[in-house]
Formats: sequence, C-alpha cells, structure tokens
Amino acid sequence: MASGPELARGHGLAPGRGAGEAFVTEPVSFWGGVRAEDGTIIDVHHPARGRSIAGAVLVMPAGRGSSSASAVLAETLRLGVGPAAIVLGAPDVILAAGALAAAELYGIACPIVALDAAGYDAVAARAGDRLEVDGAVVSTPPPTR
Repeated sequence: MASGPELARGHGLAPGRGAGEAFVTEPVSFWGGVRAEDGTIIDVHHPARGRSIAGAVLVMPAGRGSSSASAVLAETLRLGVGPAAIVLGAPDVILAAGALAAAELYGIACPIVALDAAGYDAVAARAGDRLEVDGAVVSTPPPTR
C-alpha cells in the first residue's frame, strides 16, 4: 500500500495499513458519539449524525471525548464497523490506545497518523477521495491504466 502519490507524512500513533474513502469531519467522540454496534455517529450535536465511519479513512483535526473512547474504537474494530484508518491534525493518545488494543486483542490494525498543519490541510482537502494510510504516510492510490 502507499504506492500512489504521497499527500502527507506524519507521526504514526498506531501502526498498520488501511484504505478507504476520506471522511473529513469535525472531532467526534467515540464514547457516546458513535454506536459501537454499527459505527454510526449518534451524537445529536454532530453535523455528520447518522453517517457511518465503517471502512472510512476518518480525517479529524483532533480526537474528542473521554478515555472510554479507546474501548469504543476497539469494539467498532472488533465488530468490523470501525474506520480503516484515522488521520488527525493533532496527536490523540486515547484513540491510539484503542487502536493498539484492537491490534493486540483482535489482530485488527487501524493505523492512526498525526500530521502537521500543512499535511492535515492537504489530506482534509481530499474529502470523498480514496486514501491509503501506511504507517505514518497518507497517499492516494496509484493511477489506474
């Protein structure tokens, strides 16, 4: 993976590879903001309420919420309804803990990368595009021939 044009390189918070549609959104709290059973955003105040994070590359400026968010992230991954990867504009140890727990307990990777402002802006501008995350690198898929 990460064989297409590189968009940004940052700090890997959780290792792995993931690819999916870029879901660019405001910070969402996994604890009380995402239904673990199906990955749907249920926070009544969130602008993306009703949308699923399942299989997406979740792009947010930062994480939000309580330390219990790590457990909810791990549960969405266990159930197959979590994000394929998470791209952040600032490090979030709570989300990293959830991804690391899912990798250790269930063998399921959800890479998380924190980018600087320029890198985050470059990735956030690709809303709806397919993105690939490989460790600390965010790229677009290689062009098809």
